[in-house]
Amino acid sequence: MAILELGINLGIQNIITRKYYDSDMGSALDPELRAGFLTALENFTTEVFGDDLHVVSLASLKLVCNIKKLKPIDEKEGENLLVCYAIVEKETETDIVKKHLNEILEHFLNRYSIHDIHHKKEKFFKKFESRIDSILGDLRLKVEDRFRSIF
Repeated sequence: MAILELGINLGIQNIITRKYYDSDMGSALDPELRAGFLTALENFTTEVFGDDLHVVSLASLKLVCNIKKLKPIDEKEGENLLVCYAIVEKETETDIVKKHLNEILEHFLNRYSIHDIHHKKEKFFKKFESRIDSILGDLRLKVEDRFRSIF
């Protein structure tokens, strides 16, 4: 039960990526490509099913998402999706992960302005990674690593 990777995307732009373990889902996959995939999947889910994307279950992994709609900075732009996602092991409880993703997004939106989120580069958000780690706690560790840290 562990989070293998966690990220925050603004639409098709990756803002933060935290890799805790390599996953079978493509550890070499470009974060921008993953962001585009998640945006397309959310748009498809909304258009076709009238619902939001929450959990995608694969053979050995799950992709858990929490999405906030941000107001556009100017009237010419459309609404942007701020997506916090986690790639987790199959047996990981998704409700617990969703709760943590929601908390991460709340802290992120309290820390950074909408203007900064839309206009700053990934490097600007680097300091937030330690906040993510503290919110997740040992949820980012596999069981064997949790035991190793005790002994």
